[in-house]
Amino acid sequence: MAKRKWSDLSERQKTTVLVMISVQVSLLLTALSDIYRRPAEEIRGGKWPWVAVSFVNFIGPVSYFVFGRRR
Repeated sequence: MAKRKWSDLSERQKTTVLVMISVQVSLLLTALSDIYRRPAEEIRGGKWPWVAVSFVNFIGPVSYFVFGRRR
């Protein structure tokens, strides 16, 4: 796949990219704030592994909310 410059993208494509980035950043910030505020006993595996996993990719914060928190 050929690389494309930002200026070559349509407005709809630019909007889509910006929305995806903002969703990922907001999910990351939500996960990090929950990890910070929650006691360590309520997080499976400890706080620091989940902080590290949250920065790896988009699935990190999602997996924290699904598997890391004790309800």
